[in-house]
Amino acid sequence: MDRNTIFGLLLIFGIFIGWGVWMTPSKEETEKQRQMQDSIIANLNKTKDTLDKINASKNNEPVKQSIAEITSLTDSALNDTLRREFKARFGNFAQSAVGEKKIYTIQNDLVKIDLNQLGGRPWRVQLKEYQTYDTLPVIMFDSATSAMGLEFFSHNKLVNTNQFYFKPFWYDRTNEGKTNLSVTGNDSLVFGMRLYADASDTSFNPGSYIEFKYTLKGNEYMISFDVAFVGMEEVIDKNTTFVNLNWMADLRSQEQSLQNEHRESTVYYRFASEKDVSYLSETKDDKESLGTSVKWISYKALFFTSVLMADKEFEGAEVQTFTKTDKKPERYLKSMSTVIPLSYQSKGNTEHKMSLYYGPTKYRTLRNYHIQLERQITLGWSFAPMWIINVYAVIPVFDWLETWGLNYGIIILILTVLLKVFLFPIAYWSYRATAKMKVLKPEIEEITKKFTKPEDSMKKQQATMDLYRKAGVNPMAGCIPMLLQFPILIALFRFFPSSIELRQQSFLWAHDLSSYDSIFRLPFEIPFYGDHVSLFTLLMTVSTIIYTKMNNDMMSTGNQLPGMKTMMYIMPVMFLGIFNNYASGLSYYYLLANLFTFGQMWIIRRNINEEKLLLKLQENKKKPVKKSGFQRRLEEMAKQQGVKR
Repeated sequence: MDRNTIFGLLLIFGIFIGWGVWMTPSKEETEKQRQMQDSIIANLNKTKDTLDKINASKNNEPVKQSIAEITSLTDSALNDTLRREFKARFGNFAQSAVGEKKIYTIQNDLVKIDLNQLGGRPWRVQLKEYQTYDTLPVIMFDSATSAMGLEFFSHNKLVNTNQFYFKPFWYDRTNEGKTNLSVTGNDSLVFGMRLYADASDTSFNPGSYIEFKYTLKGNEYMISFDVAFVGMEEVIDKNTTFVNLNWMADLRSQEQSLQNEHRESTVYYRFASEKDVSYLSETKDDKESLGTSVKWISYKALFFTSVLMADKEFEGAEVQTFTKTDKKPERYLKSMSTVIPLSYQSKGNTEHKMSLYYGPTKYRTLRNYHIQLERQITLGWSFAPMWIINVYAVIPVFDWLETWGLNYGIIILILTVLLKVFLFPIAYWSYRATAKMKVLKPEIEEITKKFTKPEDSMKKQQATMDLYRKAGVNPMAGCIPMLLQFPILIALFRFFPSSIELRQQSFLWAHDLSSYDSIFRLPFEIPFYGDHVSLFTLLMTVSTIIYTKMNNDMMSTGNQLPGMKTMMYIMPVMFLGIFNNYASGLSYYYLLANLFTFGQMWIIRRNINEEKLLLKLQENKKKPVKKSGFQRRLEEMAKQQGVKR
């Protein structure tokens, strides 16, 4: 660099330093700014006290809260300060920065929604047809556990609609002035909440507002929710292309088992271009950026869900689940939040048509909307045989039995009988294969005695397979039926704990078939087991141990691996810990399944003559049998092993 360049850089550097020193406020100016801020805070507190006195003097009657009226009731010296502070802080919405939290209720046959003027949003949602496990109303969320509002910039100020007071708008003028609106049957009602921009320091602009419009039908859990920006060209910054919709909620515990609720509670979502539904982790805090084309997002608990869905699609979303560690609200379950960018046009009006669903996770109810909402119910969607069995077999039969008006314990009994009748041919085939193995047990034991050395294990296996081949016995025949029944067992493992139909339905000593049936509360907690005794689980475990012993006695051939018998008995004991906190309806079903299996085994046993079966197998040995490829390979391996020795 030459001398002129260096001199120029030094001059610029010196100018920046001089500018910084010149613009730094003096101690007197800093103190003056601090005193002004203290004065503003004191004035705002004084204004608040004045409002409280006004409300007290008028017996809590509605008060007109324009800034002009507030300031006129305070010292005249404060008027200019208050006006400037409100205008500086809230900009075009200064008139809406004060008000009262007046509630407007819209309700139908199924749901009751309280809308607050503060934020214009659902403040409290109650499901009318349901109660908590301790007979309280089912409240999806209330003012302390939720928030929903828009966030954008107005003249370089960040605005959140949750901070401002909306004005009610009655679309049906016959309802004007009413704070409680109801609709039944096939009728519907429309109600709006509008946040107006300021026309001046003392009035609103009736042609410039943001509206939340709610349309409620008489017999629907689904509510139309439209967001409109009308005449906001001069209010929202002109470079704005998206307005964020922020939705947060703390899910409330509604059921007896908090552990079961935690296991099933998370954020579900579906992309508009896909049929599959995805979800965040149920067991840990999680978050996800969803990209584009999101059809709906839900906050799903065990039996209830809140869904926000687009008429077409959302441009994207950020979703998150987390658990608060302190200052938990009453009946706290889990926290969820979503940020959705809504497109905005600076010219003309912008409207977004959406819907809100507040209701149960009932399969038929959710399926009727035809947007895969039913996939929030854990029916085994990741494994095709499982959900196919539930959707096309178990649920239709269960719904059909419901129409009879029977107790749900009896419905589970009939369902078990129908399943056992359907599976009887498989059970018969399995037992017959086991009986063949049983009658050949003496010969298997002779082979075992003949080949006692460890190095003869291949010869022993070859001799055993040769015996099976000659007798016409397939050693895998007893396992195949079990594999065929396995998807049904797992499908029902998913169905019963997720079935809201069983919720708060009693049977025998169980007060709620969707939760555990505690007959005794322990004074302490046992790890992996819990602090209570579930009788259906206990009986199911005992019956499983008996079934295991019977099965081992029938199938034992002396060839079991070391420790295999012990392992077979450990599994039922593990079930005792696993199922102790599960739905009692599930343990009851497995108990019935075991009992009917005992009955089937007794019937099949009486119809299978083991002596005749043995004679038939002996006759099979005399017939020439073609060796399978697998058997030939075993013989070849045995010969090679003998050559090596």
